[in-house]
Amino acid sequence: MIINRNKILSAENKKPILYDVYFNESRNPLPVVVFCHGYKGFKDWGAWHLVAEAFANAGFCFVKFNFSHNGGTMEQPIDFPDLEAFAENNFSLELDDLNRILNEIEKGNENLPSNISCISLIGHSRGGGIVLIKAEEDPRINKVATWAGVSDFKARFQEDTDEFDAWRETGITHVENSRTKQMLPHKFQFYRDFKKNEERFSINRVVKNLKIPQLIVHGSNDPTVSIKEAKAIHSWNPKSELEIIEEADHVFNARHPWNESSLPNQLKKAVEITIDFLN
Repeated sequence: MIINRNKILSAENKKPILYDVYFNESRNPLPVVVFCHGYKGFKDWGAWHLVAEAFANAGFCFVKFNFSHNGGTMEQPIDFPDLEAFAENNFSLELDDLNRILNEIEKGNENLPSNISCISLIGHSRGGGIVLIKAEEDPRINKVATWAGVSDFKARFQEDTDEFDAWRETGITHVENSRTKQMLPHKFQFYRDFKKNEERFSINRVVKNLKIPQLIVHGSNDPTVSIKEAKAIHSWNPKSELEIIEEADHVFNARHPWNESSLPNQLKKAVEITIDFLN
């Protein structure tokens, strides 16, 4: 297996993106899968490397990357050493990052297979919302899958709360990362960017407009994103496929760090279902 890790995608006046590529050499053009991590996530979280290997062994080229403002750096891609970048992140930036990755795949470089056949997207949690928006607006996308994907960005701002009013007045709020115990900052620009692009960022709208095959994978025991959200997404596109994995939590029973050599059963099931869908 060819594994190209921590490759840097640079662009003028933009923060660089760190990405990994996994594939087995083939004479035939390879289908590419691009994986987008979620909120407080990163490409090296938990068992994502084993997920990448599973897709590569199934005949795909698997690309996973860190969003440019996820809080990681080129030197420290795991966790959140760059809190200033984290504070500046928003949905527009994440969609632009994904677009930069897609442009690089289309253009090609020495880290990618020389021949590709098609591109599909997988997004976990908040990344699920990002890939759905991108899949609806970008004709390069062949299929789209969400794992524990969110159905509504607007609801997460909780606009009718005292906390939201305080955020608007002070311009900044903090969310604790339960794992690292860091207080992660969000500037109010995050909400302003959402309001400015609210129509574009409506997951309800994009799912109703999707013209490509769509898969929704969700755990029955997800405490972070309710299974109701998966069912809502499915209801907006009755042609989509909904797969509920029993006893699976928000990360399909993986954790960070993941020191096992194999996937937890629930995440393995998510991988198998998604590979079947993409095939």
